[in-house]
Amino acid sequence: MTSSARPGSKAFLRKQSGGVAQPSSQSPREGEVVAAYGRNFMVETATGELLHCVPRGKNSAIACGDRVAIVSSSSGEAVIDAVRARDTLLVRAAANRVKLIAANATQLALVVATEPSFSDELVMRAIAAAEHASLKILIVLNKADITGALAQARARLACFVNAGYHVVEISALSNIAPLAALLHGEKTVLAGQSGMGKSTIINGLCPGENVATRSISHFLASGRHTTSASSLYRLDPQSWIIDSPGMQEFGLAHLDRAAIEASMPEFRPYHGQCRFQDCRHGPEPGCALRQALAEGRIDARRFELFHRIAGTAGR
Repeated sequence: MTSSARPGSKAFLRKQSGGVAQPSSQSPREGEVVAAYGRNFMVETATGELLHCVPRGKNSAIACGDRVAIVSSSSGEAVIDAVRARDTLLVRAAANRVKLIAANATQLALVVATEPSFSDELVMRAIAAAEHASLKILIVLNKADITGALAQARARLACFVNAGYHVVEISALSNIAPLAALLHGEKTVLAGQSGMGKSTIINGLCPGENVATRSISHFLASGRHTTSASSLYRLDPQSWIIDSPGMQEFGLAHLDRAAIEASMPEFRPYHGQCRFQDCRHGPEPGCALRQALAEGRIDARRFELFHRIAGTAGR
């Protein structure tokens, strides 16, 4: 979706917040977006009916997990008339392009693997977006059965563990249970780089005989470049997951430097303690974060990544 409003600006936030579209003479029905591909959406109604939907007008600021009002246009098809108010919204953003990942989620499950190697900077960027969206955060280390690479993967994740984030280790091909237990009662976004095994995780969590799963898969297969599609699957009445497309980068143009800093839980005890109110935690004298770093109370790699990410943050 291309937006004329700068990511992070008030105009952008108003545009993304959800609201009534052009009115319709028909009485709308309520539903939930369970698949999203470009300007095409699959909406599940309260009765379990699955409808192919398009947005009314030019508005396509709609995400998987959105609660929407729809008006039928033909058999099996409808128009999205309105997007209801969202509890949460997870996005990633480049300088002039915003990608809505999921709406109304409660948790981000970020998938990494022993093989292939993963980017700890992407992990940190995704966590920053999730912190900003007030989501719980879970890191999933997949392919833990590849023991030769397990120690190295654990070492790369140690800085996140030390910052307070929970890491669950699984082998999706043989035992998905440790992850499944952490998804109950949550609305979880499953995200990560390509090749981390998200598809295998989804197959383990969502049995192939599930009718809704098959219908959503058929809908996604009907379009091209389906790796850019997102889909929502229900695990039980209290739990669902959104499988988001694999990514190789995670833009944070919608966040300014202050928001990036606020996403670092280990920084919080030192807020307001620097000598200068506008301290950027570089060479300035009297920096409380630099002192904590020198004393080993802040991880050096996390501090390095913070400066790298904050240096490119939105203004």
